[in-house]
Order: sequence, then structure tokens, then C-alpha cells
Amino acid sequence: MKYSIVDYQSVVDSSHSMRFDAEFFHPDYLEIQHQLEKIGSHRLIDFQVKIKHPKEIKRNYVDNGILLLRGQNVRPLSIDLTSNPVHISEEDAERLNENTIHYKNILIMRSGANVGQCAIYLENNNALSMSDTLIIQSGNLNPYLLTIFLNTKHGKALIERGKYGSAQPHIAPPFLSQIPIPVWDSLPSVIEKIYLQSKNLTALSKMRYTEAQNILLSELGLTDWHPKHQLTFVKNFSDTESAGRIDADYFQPKYDEIVNAIREYPGGCDTLGNLSDLKDRNFTPDIEIESKYIELANIGSSGEVTGCMVETGEDLPTRARRKVAAGDVIVSSVEGSLESVALITEEYDNALCSTGFHVIQSDAIESEVLLVLLKSIIGQLQLKKGCSGTILTAINKDEFSKIAVPILRSEKQTEIQQKIIEAFNLRKRAKHLLECAKRAVEIAIEQDEQTAIEWLESVSEVAAFHSSF
Repeated sequence: MKYSIVDYQSVVDSSHSMRFDAEFFHPDYLEIQHQLEKIGSHRLIDFQVKIKHPKEIKRNYVDNGILLLRGQNVRPLSIDLTSNPVHISEEDAERLNENTIHYKNILIMRSGANVGQCAIYLENNNALSMSDTLIIQSGNLNPYLLTIFLNTKHGKALIERGKYGSAQPHIAPPFLSQIPIPVWDSLPSVIEKIYLQSKNLTALSKMRYTEAQNILLSELGLTDWHPKHQLTFVKNFSDTESAGRIDADYFQPKYDEIVNAIREYPGGCDTLGNLSDLKDRNFTPDIEIESKYIELANIGSSGEVTGCMVETGEDLPTRARRKVAAGDVIVSSVEGSLESVALITEEYDNALCSTGFHVIQSDAIESEVLLVLLKSIIGQLQLKKGCSGTILTAINKDEFSKIAVPILRSEKQTEIQQKIIEAFNLRKRAKHLLECAKRAVEIAIEQDEQTAIEWLESVSEVAAFHSSF
């Protein structure tokens, strides 16, 4: 049993948090705080840091306007600007100064399952944030160092300490402003340059993915094609009878246009059901064995799995019933998240995923090509067309199997495959750099600053970069 003996003055000193429960004074938290005080630290507020709590925003989204970031856009150490972005009008934005995010501001989740998750905003154009985040203006503190520190095991523990509530945990700005931040001389600039290098690699990764998609669209003659939603059109009764559908949206001409373009491809085409194996057999995990579990929130914007839950079978959700293998492609079946398509890499071989995904593997089409196809306008339109239902609109197995797939020339498949492999490798390197930065900060806390910098120099990929400054 662990326990702490805390004097009355310590409780008074923590009055900004309005906490006197035993959990708040857990020995592990006090040890971290003592270590930070020992190496030299100041409270976040001492660096003239400002913490803004955004107002609640009505969801009056528009096609073009000011970018609005939601909780799903804030991932550990990175802000995902491509995952289902939304905008609000400039008129609405003018009334929401408290919600404005500027260059180098830090966003941190203030509520929900991902409370404490944070990243730095590195876009030149201002954006707005929803009320489930806090906006940190770093003042005299290096924002890159602060972001990395809050993502280390020490920073996460301090944030965990300040959480309150059970069903919907929160973190309060007054507590956050009192978090101790270590002070170093040289490490902040080193961390900043590594962070920016990681950002450049991520941007290059996205560029390679875009190049792969452009190869596909160009091969099908769809580079400049844009779907048009028509308000009126004519269909025969026989069309509705054969489809078993009478809703107008299902028969939008844009769906026919995309399928016709695929059918006219010289290399031929077929349906996804004929070209791939759809893995829909349920798997029951052993209640005592730990398994990796992938859900919708773990799918990145460029077809990558960004993380997973690791639990024993008895603690996994009941929807964790699909087993995946390296080379599989998983596709969300739920309308509203159809863009959540990912390639399973070796890291997630034999993991489980939600029954909300369709899982496919093909011997005729490279997995990387299937990924790009299903995430492109070609696949997304067909996925949207196939959705049905009322309370939870989704695409079922039969409709999913009907998706038209072009049988690309082998050289084009290889081109696309190589671009995607390069994109994944670049993203992996970018993530590695950030993990190195995190570990360096932890070493500086646990040992000293010089040891941390020397460790960074010993890491091969960082060493080449670090030698330039």
C-alpha cells in the first residue's frame, strides 16, 4: 500500500485546485513534483503563459470559411487538419475571439477520454477551436518544449493528477497554470529543431500520398473531374426495382459517372467482392490474453493506424471481433466516417478491429492501391452511395462487395505502392523523431540536461540532424 503524509500547509498551497482528496496527493505525483523542483522549475503561469477556455460554438458549418478544430483533430503531438475538417463563417468567427488559435499556440484537450492530449498549431492561418479544448499561449516559454514536456510520462502524470470527474473527466485552467515546468539552457532549441524536422517529414509524407492518389486519378482520366449534385434527373422504374432502393440520392448521376469511368478503363474492372476476400468472420478473444484493438479514433488521415488499445479479452469492447493481418485494408462502414480507411502494417499484425470496419485482402490488387482507391473520390462516392439505414446509416457487406474496382496495369500498381511505402516510412521517421525528443526531455528530468543532449546525439537519425546546429 502506498500512502503520503501531507502537512496542512501543502493542502493550503494547492487550494487553487480545490482538492484535498488522497488521490491528488498520491506518492507518485508528489515524487514527480519533487524531482522537477529539484532540477529547477517554475510554474506555467510564471512564464507569462495565458490559457484560454474557448466558448461553445453552434455547429453552423459552411463549405468555405474559417477552419474550426474539434477534439478529433487534436492528436498526441500533432494536429490533424485533414480528418473531416469543418468551417464556420467569418461573421461567426468575428464574435469568437476567445476561440482563436494563432501560430505556435498549443491546443490541449480539457475534457473527455483524451483529456490532456495536446499538440502545437503550426499553420500561418488562424483557426478556431471548440470548447472541449484549452488554448495555451506560451509566453516566455518555448512552445515546442512545452508541448513535448506535456506529452512525456512526467507531463502526462501531472495532467492526470489534475483530472476531476468520472464519467466525463476534465482538467481546469487554474490547475494547469500551476504545473511545474523545468528550466534548461540548451535543450529547448534542440527540441524545437527536432520538432520542426518531424513536421517537415510529415509534410513530405502527405505529399507522397497525394502523388500516389494523382497517379490513380490520372490513369483513370479523372484528374480534373468534380462530382456535381443534380437537383433533378430521371430514372426508370426498372432501375429502382433492380436496386431495391427508391431514395433519390442513391440514383444521383455522379455515381453513374464514376462507375462508367471505371468500366471504360482499358485494363478492365471488376467488383470488390470478386477481387478481394472480405473477412467478416467474428473472432472471440481469449479473456486472459492481451490483444491490440483498433477503433475509428485510431485511423489517421493518410491511411495509417495511429495507435491502439491494449487490453485482455475480458476488458475489450464487445465490438472487438475482427482479426486483421499485415496487408489487410480496413474500411469504416459508417456514414460520416467513410474516409477512415487504413492499411494494416506489421506492427498491427494479428490485432483486432471493430465490427464497424469491413476488412479486405486481395491477391489481384496491391493493398496500397486498394487503400488509395477507397480513400479517393472514386471509392468515397461509391461507399456513400451504398449506405442505407435510418438511426445508424452504414454500408452493408452486399453493397460494399458491389464497389467497382479498376484492374490497374502492374506498373501503375507498383508506382502507387512505392509512393505509399515511402509515405509510411517518412511518417514513421517523423514519429521516431518526436519519440526521441520526448525521451530526451525525460532523461533531462531524471538525470541532467547534458546527458539528454548526448543521448540525442547518439541516436543515429537525430545525430545527423543535430550536427547541423
